[in-house]
Amino acid sequence: MQFNCWKCGAKIQYPSGSRVGNRDACPKCDADLHSCRNCQFYDPGKHNQCTENQAEWVRNKEAGNYCDYFSPGAVLRAGKRSSAGDDAKKKFDSLFKI
Repeated sequence: MQFNCWKCGAKIQYPSGSRVGNRDACPKCDADLHSCRNCQFYDPGKHNQCTENQAEWVRNKEAGNYCDYFSPGAVLRAGKRSSAGDDAKKKFDSLFKI
């Protein structure tokens, strides 16, 4: 399993069949890996910022947690997750380009 750190974009590699531990941290920036920001279900536009409707609410989305629904997000190209809000802002800004 391979994914990127939500904070610095470093590529994280785990052996197949292993799980991201609750206390695992990024070797580059020391950010918690088992956090909402690193989960494929994280969506700032959704209720509780999570698309998994059975997950419990987590106060700090950047800190490690014990969510049973955690699943690492996909590999990112630039190290930053692109959200629908970012895309909409880029399109809006392009309207007023001179």
